[in-house]
Amino acid sequence: MSLPNHGANPYRLYTQLGIQPPVDILDFSENVNPAGAPDFIKNDWVDYLQLLQRYPDPEGEPFLSAVANYHDISTENIVLGNGAAEIFSLLATYFRGNNAIILHPTFSEYEATLKENDVEIQRVVCEDIVNWKLPLDELQQAMQNADVLYLCTPNNPTGVLPSKEELQQLIESAKESNCIIVLDEAFIDFVDENASFIQSVKENHQVIIVRSMTKMYAIAGIRLGYMVAAPEVASAVRKHAPHWHINGIAAVIGARCLSKEEDSFRQKACDYALQMRTRFKAFLRQNHCLVTNSVTNYVSFQLPDPTQSQSFFTYLLERGIVLRHTENFIGMEGAWFRVGMKAPEAMNRLEEEMMHWFQANSSL
Repeated sequence: MSLPNHGANPYRLYTQLGIQPPVDILDFSENVNPAGAPDFIKNDWVDYLQLLQRYPDPEGEPFLSAVANYHDISTENIVLGNGAAEIFSLLATYFRGNNAIILHPTFSEYEATLKENDVEIQRVVCEDIVNWKLPLDELQQAMQNADVLYLCTPNNPTGVLPSKEELQQLIESAKESNCIIVLDEAFIDFVDENASFIQSVKENHQVIIVRSMTKMYAIAGIRLGYMVAAPEVASAVRKHAPHWHINGIAAVIGARCLSKEEDSFRQKACDYALQMRTRFKAFLRQNHCLVTNSVTNYVSFQLPDPTQSQSFFTYLLERGIVLRHTENFIGMEGAWFRVGMKAPEAMNRLEEEMMHWFQANSSL
């Protein structure tokens, strides 16, 4: 079965499966902040309209300085992107013709962009889906013959964050092997900024951090992300970026998102993610599902009988509930589902429909 490679595209999914989409759809395949964008965007939108007539700052200001201030780093460490997706395209160009390791299951854009740039890819699969215990020995051995290792921290789709000790071990191995480590921290905002490795770039040229503004701030439509690395690495990657790639409205909104005025917004999002995933994990375990030890705003789970995955997925689709399938995640092959946390009413509806299915299909 051919399914879309990304979540947040429910109508395409219904079309490809030949299922008539219900009038009301709850899309749990997306994993952005369920609270939506910060209030200031709606409140100040009229003020942003005047920016339409102006050329944006060629360096991406005021967003560039806001990123530097937020992380206490130099602007020379930063590369801005038209979404984190553009950063991965820029990195793939930077690594053109090299050798890369990708730890699966993970975000599909790494491999897609690298393949477009003739990068030879070695896949390493993490067998421990629930705990996401890194296969350190295998990774360290592979790094001896590689130029770059891609890791998603917290991992997408499991939501699990490897320990700082494990990641530090890999960074030390990277120094010895002269291998760069790219850490995709798109969901670290839902954990704790102290869990980020951004500060390590100040003394470690082997580390590249990629961040997204989409997940925490629910602003996918304005496309904004950034990369943090040693100045010489950032400069080399920046050369591949097109001119004027950060629009003026995005730069202003992004800067405000990272201001102290939005501290309470970020904290509420983290608190809610914790509350909802704790509740949903308990529900899943009560129904004998395997559940990942997610620390972010989504959870992955496996049914007690994975052979029922397709019928379960279709059952929910017919009732207007869309989960993120894992058909295209290497190491999961459709046996797991990812669920982004939503508002309480939506979570209630999901649990009700799932309970109906469990009661009709469970043999436990």
